[in-house]
Amino acid sequence: MDNVKEQIALFVRGVSPIELNRPCTVLDGIENILPQDEEDLIARYDRAAAAGRCLKFVPASGAASRMFKEWFHALHRPWKDSETAAVSFAEQLAYYPFFDDLRQTIFRSGGDIDFLREERKYGEILAYILTSRGLQYGQLPKALLKFHKYPGRSRTSLEEHLVEAALYVTDARRISRLHITVSPEHRQPVETFLDAILPVYEDIFGVTYEIGLSCQETATNTIAVDMDNRPLRSEDGKLCFRPGGHGALMKNLNDIDRDIIFLKNIDNVAPDRVKAVTVRYKKALAGLLLKLQEETFRYLECLAGNRSVTEEITAIDNFCRDKLHLVFPSGYRQWPLEKRKKIWREKLDRPIRVCGVVRNEGEPGGGPFWVEEQDGAQSLQIVEEMQLDPQSPKQRSLWRGATHFNPVDLVCGVRDYLGRKFDLKRFVDPGAVFMSTKSEKGRDSKALELPGLWNGSMAKWNTVFVEVPIATFTPVKTVEDLLRPQHRS
Repeated sequence: MDNVKEQIALFVRGVSPIELNRPCTVLDGIENILPQDEEDLIARYDRAAAAGRCLKFVPASGAASRMFKEWFHALHRPWKDSETAAVSFAEQLAYYPFFDDLRQTIFRSGGDIDFLREERKYGEILAYILTSRGLQYGQLPKALLKFHKYPGRSRTSLEEHLVEAALYVTDARRISRLHITVSPEHRQPVETFLDAILPVYEDIFGVTYEIGLSCQETATNTIAVDMDNRPLRSEDGKLCFRPGGHGALMKNLNDIDRDIIFLKNIDNVAPDRVKAVTVRYKKALAGLLLKLQEETFRYLECLAGNRSVTEEITAIDNFCRDKLHLVFPSGYRQWPLEKRKKIWREKLDRPIRVCGVVRNEGEPGGGPFWVEEQDGAQSLQIVEEMQLDPQSPKQRSLWRGATHFNPVDLVCGVRDYLGRKFDLKRFVDPGAVFMSTKSEKGRDSKALELPGLWNGSMAKWNTVFVEVPIATFTPVKTVEDLLRPQHRS
């Protein structure tokens, strides 16, 4: 009830937009890992991985339906207005990694895919791809779609994450740990698929997988209201709730009992020919996290002790500024030492995340920015466009000046200097919600999304941005993305 009341209050008072100071750029909020440092960082990570401290967290709750938006549109009107699109579909069909499955499915139904293409029966082909008549790709989760073609077989995106995990999240006992979030309706198909496929990859890589599956809990759903901010009710009088967006997965992340957690979306996977660079940078990012964590813990132990920290003042101050990119309120250097020690303890005793960022090449999504805080300080944040004031020309200009993009490539350190698991809910900015207007059965209503998993939900973490090669970012947002060169195996 308290949550519902607070959500309604948010609708009433509105959401304060985020205030950008400037985009992060290389050497101004974004670091580069120097080639001479890579081996040390990788070795540091390999020791932590061998000790079983690491896990890979994969948000995979999304359905694939959005990938096939254009194909669904064409299903009932197969490119009547675009001969070019129809010809392109027919010519490129054989290059999709699910083509062999499609051919077999049509053959078992008594048809022939070559005949259907020659006769331009594109609607029938799309029905075999998208509906229960064939592959059902329009109803499956992205995790179970074929993403890459290899000699003899194709792999789903979930299989590619299993391969990645075997390559960089395996301990000395050859145990590889993953946690995957799925929608309730997809849990059984994913479990069935894993039961069939895990022995194959355990044999190939000589590992044993420990896999956790969880669903976004309905308790994280948010109340819907009408345009007058009154709780919306269904026709039978029940309150209407809607899923709270990927920020609701913070609870799933918070429940994981591991120290170092990699976070990467289900649709961002590369074929084997370019996995080496992905694995190398994953390990280097995690090694940097461990190095920062070690130094942070040392300073926190110093601040927690009874001995004088006078000799450490400059070192702590430099570390906060140069390594964690913490910007304190103006006048901070004139504060009494005890007041500075208090803010050091408060700022350092937080979860740490090292985020890979790539050069901005026009992909939709958020990016790294310096953000103004209410106390006059600044912080590093991953910002989405919808968090800005749309009426501010200055903020829009700063947004367009972004040089880098957030590919959701995070390594998270979630234990404190005493080895205790952080309660990650303490570090969420509850005001960083998203509001939208929806229409359902002729009724306009407002919906509320919880602070995004890597936006407001991690707003109070210590954040370090590192530039990584664009080759490590291979998203699939539409089905045509599977034809990009980086997805050709």
